[in-house]
Amino acid sequence: MKRGLISLSLIFLIVISLVLASCSSSTNTIASTTTASATATTTNSTTATSTTIIVSTSTPSSSTTVTATTTSTGNWWDSLGTPIYGGTLTDHLTQNVASWDPYLGAAGQGGFVPYMETLFMGNYTTPPSVWDFSTSWIPPQFATGCLIDNYTMPNPYTVICVIRNNVSWQNIAPSYGRQLVASDIVAHYNRMLGLGGSPIDQYYVGNGSWTPLLSVVASNQSGTTAGTVTFNWKQGTSPISILTVMQAAGADNSINNPDAVAAYTSSSQPALSNWHNAIGTGPFILTDFVDGSSITYVANPHYWGTDQRWPQNKLPYISNYKMLIIPSAPTAEAGMRVGKLDSYALMPVNDALNMMKTNPEIIVKQLPQTNQCELGLNNSLAPFNNINVRVAIQHAINIPLIASTYFQGYATPWPESLTQNQMGFGGWGDPYPNWPESTKALYTYDPALSKQMLAAAGFNTNVNYPFILESDADQGLYQIVQAELQAVGIQTSITLLTPAAWVSQIITSHNYTAFAARTPGLLGVTYDPYHQMVKLTNGYTQDWIMVNDPVVNNNYQQALVAQSVEEVQKLLVADNDYIASQVFTICLAQPSTFNMVQPWIKGAPGNNTLGDAVTGASFGGYVPLGDWIDKALK
Repeated sequence: MKRGLISLSLIFLIVISLVLASCSSSTNTIASTTTASATATTTNSTTATSTTIIVSTSTPSSSTTVTATTTSTGNWWDSLGTPIYGGTLTDHLTQNVASWDPYLGAAGQGGFVPYMETLFMGNYTTPPSVWDFSTSWIPPQFATGCLIDNYTMPNPYTVICVIRNNVSWQNIAPSYGRQLVASDIVAHYNRMLGLGGSPIDQYYVGNGSWTPLLSVVASNQSGTTAGTVTFNWKQGTSPISILTVMQAAGADNSINNPDAVAAYTSSSQPALSNWHNAIGTGPFILTDFVDGSSITYVANPHYWGTDQRWPQNKLPYISNYKMLIIPSAPTAEAGMRVGKLDSYALMPVNDALNMMKTNPEIIVKQLPQTNQCELGLNNSLAPFNNINVRVAIQHAINIPLIASTYFQGYATPWPESLTQNQMGFGGWGDPYPNWPESTKALYTYDPALSKQMLAAAGFNTNVNYPFILESDADQGLYQIVQAELQAVGIQTSITLLTPAAWVSQIITSHNYTAFAARTPGLLGVTYDPYHQMVKLTNGYTQDWIMVNDPVVNNNYQQALVAQSVEEVQKLLVADNDYIASQVFTICLAQPSTFNMVQPWIKGAPGNNTLGDAVTGASFGGYVPLGDWIDKALK
């Protein structure tokens, strides 16, 4: 039975990757997956089945001036050229950094990724045709150890991680380059998740995926041996869920320094807010921060890592990594256009098409936006708690016309349920073409029917319904939506809020009476099933449209304990079908998005033009680990 559980979890994750790898129709995006080489191997014993990844433990050279060489090995990365050391890579953030501590999650910060690391990272020897690391989520068969040598699962609810022996904290007070050890990992998770007597940070109260974790325990730590860390989960927890949450990118898995936490935080000031106290094990060291202007990192001379593709080469190649804080998209795009920025993640359609006209030399990767554009509404308040009102509003929206005209054909002209249509075609969700005709009928453009349904529901067309819009959102799109609502008698007024203010008012306080919208929507996502299903589950932070439906709540709780791939798949499909039938939020369209780099940026892991952590402003853009700069071109 145990063997079956672990094997099924691996099958599930392989299938997920196959689906996600085919999520784009463009020829210059993720290629369709035909084969997969899992980095995990299954070993049998008389007492348990264990799933283990093996990671190289070779110690990197201490020199930062080693000359990289390339040989004709027949590896796909030979075509990338010869890595070069030195140079400055400049990227940007759209908001200021308020904290240097993952303890606060993604809210109000964006600077800790380049100097902190996670237990797992991408296996960048994976061929781009199989998986090109264009999303921040890495399926476990395309992951390898970062801070760990390997892990085992002696049973479906226990994970034992062996910590690398050659990792040191950056040479900054108060750790001064000491070795990373297992107790550091334990201290991090205890603090982040409220284990071991630590207080629970409010950001993580709503993170249901970690709820079944009972304890994190260090062992075998002595002398120069870093030791092991055992994650003990509640018996019956889905092994699929465990692997998914532990290997995810993001704040919860970014290991912070317990010495800095002990020295510089208190009960009244629980997070690290001074950039001078930022310390990690990562490839870059934070050396300067100008409030509201820029962040500067330099290469860590004692970084432990080497290039997976050229293991004789110490990382990072880039000497300096600079993040400019530019809230204005037009200003940032102008910087990209004249070469002051080296990269730009997640550029919207119209801006990207203009950029390609003026700067045809820029390297472009087209991807489906990871969330559908949508108009959120407060499902807990009248009249929006009436499904007939929600359906009437949806009938006022011309999705195909928005896709073909406003997005110039670079958008999916269908509504989407929780899971992106492309992922649904692989059995993980339910794509629009497979919906029952009765559900499809809820999304047709029919303004006359919209007016009739609003009148029948007693909708007051003489009232102004406030529309709270995040300033980063596509304002042109939502002006079209406002006009379409006006055409059926729905009066609205748009209020713009900064991203931080929008999060505070809408996500944290739920202080809105009608409509709200931002660029990251809740539907049409390509995340793992658990991060998808929690989005509309009552009691969790992600459910900002205030859905409290017993069917949706039960589907998620059942998925958390599901013991087979088939169970998780069935629950995800059911959740998609039900959510589509209830029209909890108003579907608009799912446009393409574009990642861009200047032609002198080379090497990117997995041949993805923006590294493995393309997460936008929330987590500091991306980490240029494995990138280099062709100085002759620049």
